[in-house]
Formats: sequence, structure tokens, C-alpha cells
Amino acid sequence: MPHSSIAPTDVDLSAIRGWLFDLDGVLTPTATVHMHAWSRLFRPFLEAHGAAPYRDEADYFAYIDGKPRYDGVRSLLASRGIELPEGDVTDAPDAETVHGLGNRKNAAFNETLAEEGVAAYPASVAFLDAIEAAGCLVAVVSSSKNAPAVLEAAGLLDRFEVIVDGAVAARDGIPGKPAPDTFERAAVLLGLDSTACAVVEDAESGVRAGSTGDFGLVVGVDRGAGRDTLFDLGADVVVDELDELIPAVGRASGASAATGASEPTEASDPTRTREDRA
Repeated sequence: MPHSSIAPTDVDLSAIRGWLFDLDGVLTPTATVHMHAWSRLFRPFLEAHGAAPYRDEADYFAYIDGKPRYDGVRSLLASRGIELPEGDVTDAPDAETVHGLGNRKNAAFNETLAEEGVAAYPASVAFLDAIEAAGCLVAVVSSSKNAPAVLEAAGLLDRFEVIVDGAVAARDGIPGKPAPDTFERAAVLLGLDSTACAVVEDAESGVRAGSTGDFGLVVGVDRGAGRDTLFDLGADVVVDELDELIPAVGRASGASAATGASEPTEASDPTRTREDRA
């Protein structure tokens, strides 16, 4: 679906009934935890292989951010011309394989999360409050297999019935970002058409996924990728913080009340469970 850029003050949210949030860098600053974990993995690995040193932010945003873990490993290795056997998801973290490195990164993430902790972005929580008060449905769509643990650590787990993360994608064979499939699955689980859903992303691969799919809106959150980059990849609107959109939520909610919007259909009834919607 083609997109053109919109200012936060001008965005029309009247047709949006569901919000599909990336987790890391959108709801929580776990992008920083992931960044530190990848650095923990690749700094010694690249040094041991005589490759160019790992550049924390540059390499993270260029090759890793938003991608499923093993895809991030493949992408970074390719950037240094390093080839490793694929191995298997059961590989030990010390195995010199793509899957071994991915599993080593997961261990590094858990160690970093335990050391640093995580808290939700206050502006994102304020926005979440606003859209839930307006009757919208919400889902988390994350490439990370640690999404439930991160949400729990941030005190947000009970706010999301629908979570489509890396573990769900692997279990169900759903292509990861930059394909739109995980977002499309979340829309189905919410009981909504994708055109009634907004994708909210900070990662280049995630914004590309939203733009590729047939979604009603693609919101880019600039946490370092750059506003121009996010617009170029297909974001309709780019914000520094999600609370910039709260006035638009209020306008849409007021317009719905004024027109006597109908009650939610069975498909969009927020009281239905994840299993019911599936």
C-alpha cells in the first residue's frame, strides 16, 4: 500500500481500531538491552576472527535491529565476509554456527536484562492509556523470543492478550520482518482487517514490513534510525514519542461519539480471549 508522510497534528485515526506495536524501542527501551547484548556477543567474536571491530549503534541499526535473531546473526556475519555453518536451533551457545551464535546472544540478553532491568517509555504508556480508553484493541508484534519476559519486567504483560513474537513465528512458520506476516497474524488474532490497524515501529525492517502490508497507518518512532529514513521506508507519520499522537486519538474518539459509532462487532470485542479470536 503506498504511503505519504503526515504530520502528527494532521493524522486521521478515525478508521483505526487496532494498534500493532513493536516492543523493543517502541514500548520499552529494550533496544538498548539488545544492543548491549549484541555487543557482548560480537565484540569478542569479531576480534577472535580478525574482522573489523563491532560498531555498537552503526552495526546494530544497519544489520540487526528488528530482525529475527538468527537473521541478525547472518546479516552481521555477511557484513564481515564471515561464513559459518547454519547448525540447528538446539546448538549449544558455544557452537561456532549461526544458531550457536544466536543462542549465545539470547544468553547475553538474559544476562543484560537481569543486570540493567527495563521500564516502559512513559510517553508510550500514556499513548496506550489513551487508545485503550478510546476502545481500540492492542497487540505486540516482536521479532524477539523474549517478548513476554520483557513485557512482564516492564509491568505491561497483562495489557496485551495478543503477542506475536519470535517464538510464535518460529512455531507457526510465519516469515519475520521485513515481511508483513507477523503483523497480519496479529490483526487476525484481534479480529480486525489489516486496513483497520496501525503498525507502530522504530526499526527499519519493521517499518518496511508495515509499508509492504495493507495496513491503515504506519507510525515510525525515531529512536535512532532517522526521520528521513523511516519516511523513505514507508512510514506515514514519524514521532519522537508516541504521546505526540494523543490529540489525534482524542479527535477520532470525539468524532466517533458525535456520529454515534456502533458497538464493537463480535470480531472486535475486546472481551474475547486470544484463543476465541484465533
